[in-house]
Amino acid sequence: MELSETFHALGDPTRLRILRLVAVAKLNVSEVVSLIGVAQSSVSHHLAKLKALELIREERQAGFTYYSLAVDASDARWPLIQLAQKSEDAHGDQARLTELLRRREDRHTLNEKLLEPGQSWLLWASALSSLLPKLDVADFGCGSGVLTAELSRWARHVTAIDRSAAALEQAKARLSREKRSNVSFVEADLHDLPAGLPKHDLVVISQSLHHVNDPAAVLTQAGQLLKPNGRVVVMELMPHAEGWVKARLGHQHLGFEPQTLEAALHAAGFTDVTLTSTPRDGSSPFRAFLLTASRPARPSKRAAREARA
Repeated sequence: MELSETFHALGDPTRLRILRLVAVAKLNVSEVVSLIGVAQSSVSHHLAKLKALELIREERQAGFTYYSLAVDASDARWPLIQLAQKSEDAHGDQARLTELLRRREDRHTLNEKLLEPGQSWLLWASALSSLLPKLDVADFGCGSGVLTAELSRWARHVTAIDRSAAALEQAKARLSREKRSNVSFVEADLHDLPAGLPKHDLVVISQSLHHVNDPAAVLTQAGQLLKPNGRVVVMELMPHAEGWVKARLGHQHLGFEPQTLEAALHAAGFTDVTLTSTPRDGSSPFRAFLLTASRPARPSKRAAREARA
């Protein structure tokens, strides 16, 4: 009877995905929701079903309830669990889990190894940002406004640009909650910005290029939006093989070779292009890099020729 019920329970694809995840690491409900992308009420229902069958256990840690696999090799259902673990990961759950665990470890390292009592790295970040000059900043592909909010803390003004009206509404709500009045919002395609936008000192493009059809065209738009001697900062992903990000997250490119975007910046008339890469982390399929560049006070001869053509 127990084996039959287990077969029936794992016949649900979502329940099977959850079991595979908690078999690797202890996870709370919010983490499971973020990994498989279904409503919290549905996740809680599936967790309750798995717990009733004693396939998983729950325990409290630091105010959260964590779930983990409760079956071991002595259980008659163990071969079934092993079969589930070896099945194809069509949704990319394991890659997202690896990234979640990496971020969790980063937070643990920061809390346990770097912080002294009474010391706040957030306060240090705030203090350092207060030393920056007041700049007019454009946030290309602002999404829900997480980065926009951080930029608004030290910028003179931030123009948050996104083609998604729904994302802009989320960004507006976030900035309203934080009582930031130095942000304006523009609904526009990054390939073709509306005429009449003011010039900016800085354009930030944080992991937005992998969402667009033509990254080179977006970089050209960034150059046209900058003041002379203005700068652009681009953060992107190295090439990777995680194809699930296209259907799940709307990515159009599986990362970029840094040299490809460097060449696109030069073609758009930027100079002083610099590249900074993050160290390779074998536990994560994703690796980021940072490019910065300047818009010269006068366009290069090549850029001037292309503008006249």
